[in-house]
Amino acid sequence: MTVVHRWQVEIFIDDHETRTRAEARLHSLDRTSLVGVGVADHAAAGVPEIAEELAVSRALVDLAARLLDSASGEADGDDAATGTPAEIGAG
Repeated sequence: MTVVHRWQVEIFIDDHETRTRAEARLHSLDRTSLVGVGVADHAAAGVPEIAEELAVSRALVDLAARLLDSASGEADGDDAATGTPAEIGAG
C-alpha cells in the first residue's frame, strides 16, 4: 500500500529599499517546521525582481541545507541504535 505524505513550503518575501529578504517555511504533519532565509541586495542584482528571485532561491537552498542537517542528525541517532552507518547524500 502506498502512503502519501504532504509537505508544504510557504515563501514570504519582504522588499525593503535596498534589499529583499525571503523566508521559505516547511510544514508537515509529522515534523517540526523548518525555516530557510535568503537575502539579496537590489544594487547587486540590478533589478528588484531579480533580487526577489535570488532571495527566494537562497532561502530554498538554506531550507534544503537545514532539512539535510535535520535528517543527518536523525540518521546519526539511528546509527547509535543500529550500529549501521546511515548514508545521507545529494542523490
